Amino acid sequence: MAGEPESGRPDDTGELTRGPFERWVAKSIKNPERAYRAMFYVVTIFFLFTTLFPFYWLLALAVTPEDALYEVGLLPAGFDPTVFVDVFTKIPFHVYMFNSIVLAVTTTAIVLVLASLAGYVFGRLDFPGKSVLMLAILAISYFPPAAFFLPLWQLFNGNVITGLELYNTPGAMILPFSSLFMPLSIFILTTFFGQIPDGLEDAARVEGTTRLGALFRVIMPLSAPGVATAGVLTFIAVYNEFFFSYLMNNGEPSNWAPIVAGILQLQRAGQFQITYSVMAAGSIIAVLPVAILVVIAQEKIVSGLTAGALKE
Repeated sequence: MAGEPESGRPDDTGELTRGPFERWVAKSIKNPERAYRAMFYVVTIFFLFTTLFPFYWLLALAVTPEDALYEVGLLPAGFDPTVFVDVFTKIPFHVYMFNSIVLAVTTTAIVLVLASLAGYVFGRLDFPGKSVLMLAILAISYFPPAAFFLPLWQLFNGNVITGLELYNTPGAMILPFSSLFMPLSIFILTTFFGQIPDGLEDAARVEGTTRLGALFRVIMPLSAPGVATAGVLTFIAVYNEFFFSYLMNNGEPSNWAPIVAGILQLQRAGQFQITYSVMAAGSIIAVLPVAILVVIAQEKIVSGLTAGALKE
């Protein structure tokens, strides 16, 4: 406006005027919560954009007709929702999804049972070398899956133990999955089991319950957030696993090939070209079970991760 002094220049009273940003900085200095709130919004928006944009891009590719894919920009170059039906008509995609869910559920059950026993030992019993042994177990999770592939390949093809041929069977995937994802569950459950007061277990023992009974009747119910967190994280990790899922079977749904093989089969669903829109639609459908699980169990996951970080 005419007659109004520019930002940073003195007004009629001799005081410096401030622009909108300078005024906001001045108010933030007096009230630091404004700065914290602004940082929170910026980080949240950045996180949501970087997390959700890949899914939006998949959706844009999926609904764009195949002949218009090279014209797609930030908005789809057309709209063809029939591609989500093509995912199931070109290949038995539902069988691949079923295989992945069964493998994930089975592995999660095995991991929770064994990790609960190990978590009880590490969390509630004292013995020499406990810390060293825990570190050794956690170190397994830092090894790349490729380090275990060659010996497991020899083992599962009957070259080590005659007659033990697990290739193209669920065992060739469940056994490596359980070994790779168990250390994290042991660590989570050890933290939770160690926080249960000894008096509750002693009371159960007085009533005639064994240690095993006290574990499954008292300790695990009281550690439900931790058990749920370990189970959900294991399920997601197994469902998303690529290395052993791709190499331990020939990609046929009848041989328990998981969702990874199904998405790769969609790549070859077209007769003369790669069907990118069908692959994008298949990827979106494949994410749905995990997304639904996270939405349902998000409160347990958050409470489990936060409660496990506190020591009372």
